[in-house]
Amino acid sequence: MKPYQVLLYYIYSPIANPEQYREEHHMLCLNLNLLGRIIVAPEGLNGTVSGLTADCEAYMDTLRNDPRFAGIEFKVDESDGHTFQKLHVRVKPEIVHSDLPVDPLRQTGVYVEPDEFLNLKNDPDVVLVDMRSNYEHSVGKFKGAITFDMENLRELPEHIAEIEHLKGSGKKIVTYCTGGIKCEKASAYLLAQGFENVYQLHGGIIKYGMEAGGEDFDGECYVFDNRVTVPVNHVNPAVISTCQRCGTPTSRMVNCASPACNNHFTMCEACGIEHQGTCTDACKNDPQLREYDGTGYYGKATESYSPLQGFKSRKGQTLAVNL
Repeated sequence: MKPYQVLLYYIYSPIANPEQYREEHHMLCLNLNLLGRIIVAPEGLNGTVSGLTADCEAYMDTLRNDPRFAGIEFKVDESDGHTFQKLHVRVKPEIVHSDLPVDPLRQTGVYVEPDEFLNLKNDPDVVLVDMRSNYEHSVGKFKGAITFDMENLRELPEHIAEIEHLKGSGKKIVTYCTGGIKCEKASAYLLAQGFENVYQLHGGIIKYGMEAGGEDFDGECYVFDNRVTVPVNHVNPAVISTCQRCGTPTSRMVNCASPACNNHFTMCEACGIEHQGTCTDACKNDPQLREYDGTGYYGKATESYSPLQGFKSRKGQTLAVNL
């Protein structure tokens, strides 16, 4: 067992005073030495954090004991260390930015659990629809899934015409994403647009890999931490992406070492060394080129960063958190 855990979670549950709760939640994470990214919104909570196992267990217990989040589910992975460099707890209008006129608490696609999905995905009357961004599905996706060339979920309405033929077809539409959060709104939007038989993979790709082995997920799954991608298929793994520099099959995704570019792209280890972690020769000649350390992950400068950054106590009092 590794000493650290990585938690991925979300829950749609109304938060009456997001600003106040943000401060409380930030202090909770500080007390537990957690790092990661957390979004607090009027509609709920969304986060991914890393920390020592005992601290992550205390964090999960604290959220589960809050009546607002009693039904929260965590995807838990092991790690040798922190997978984040900083802690950010922010208030935003939505826990996943979509701008879609839907409310997952009122209507959403029917949940499909991982063990059920394992068999359902091979049904000829089932169509899998990937609700992630193009750079995410470029490195990994389910066999035969429909993908959209979109940068983010806000662009989904622009791609609905690509699956319009499924209306009235009698086929089951099963949406999926990394951890399930995008599908809550994406499946709700499909229903609002007149699609029928709309389902969603509960817990997303990550839960499916953990609980059902990840069969037929080709490539690796993009994640929003220092690991960049993680393997999820322990049954019949395959590589679907190639090195942008030489064309060698690889699931290794990096950020371009040119800060002006910073694009996500796939690159083999050999080309990473030869081209200093850049996606093009023009990027390689960037005078501000960052030093390539073999990971292809570049956190923002941390010289002036403190975990307390962004934390505001009310009326000058430190917020107490009972664990």
